[in-house]
Amino acid sequence: MALLEPPIRQVHVGTIGLPAVLGIPAAATGLVVFAHGSGSGRLSPRNNHVAAGLRQRGLATLLIDLLTSEEEADRVNVFDIPLLATRLTAAAEWARAMSELASLPLGFFGASTGAGAALLAAAAPGSRARAIVSRGGRVDLAGAVALAKVRAPTLLVVGSLDRPVIDLSRVALRQMRCESELAIVPGASHLFEEGETLDVVIELAALWFNRYLNEEP
Repeated sequence: MALLEPPIRQVHVGTIGLPAVLGIPAAATGLVVFAHGSGSGRLSPRNNHVAAGLRQRGLATLLIDLLTSEEEADRVNVFDIPLLATRLTAAAEWARAMSELASLPLGFFGASTGAGAALLAAAAPGSRARAIVSRGGRVDLAGAVALAKVRAPTLLVVGSLDRPVIDLSRVALRQMRCESELAIVPGASHLFEEGETLDVVIELAALWFNRYLNEEP
């Protein structure tokens, strides 16, 4: 019998009220905050599919627009990795202030340019991130200095057809000092639009988050 999807609700995050979608399954074991790629946001069909799969596996999810609509109009902001990382950190602090989320260990799921923001946020002093998963992520955009400071175990999931990101991910792994792995999904391109490749991402991410989120920091 299929598991029932836990209810999701619209929320507004932080002092500027960034719109977000929050889903909390019963007895959640962790919270995964999503950092979307350029030109995407909380309504991303691919990230919502991944989020639904993670909720079915006991993880709460927060899909948030890291920019206001006015900020998105300026394309420079879409690629401002430090700005996006700051917003992601603010979302983590917002979650810590919420009674229903405060006790949940925190993970980041980054896609495309959002992965660079997730790693840059995780590299900041005092980051609460305990695990990170990147899907087709431009993790190189975090910069070598930040990558070396990340302490949260990090999984880089890349499609086998996405050769440029595979190469960038291998360089990033050599710069990182935390536990990190590269998982290559056969037959998948950058957006994981082929067949059931996105479901493979769900399985890999769920295993990674459930393995590391509840380890002692």
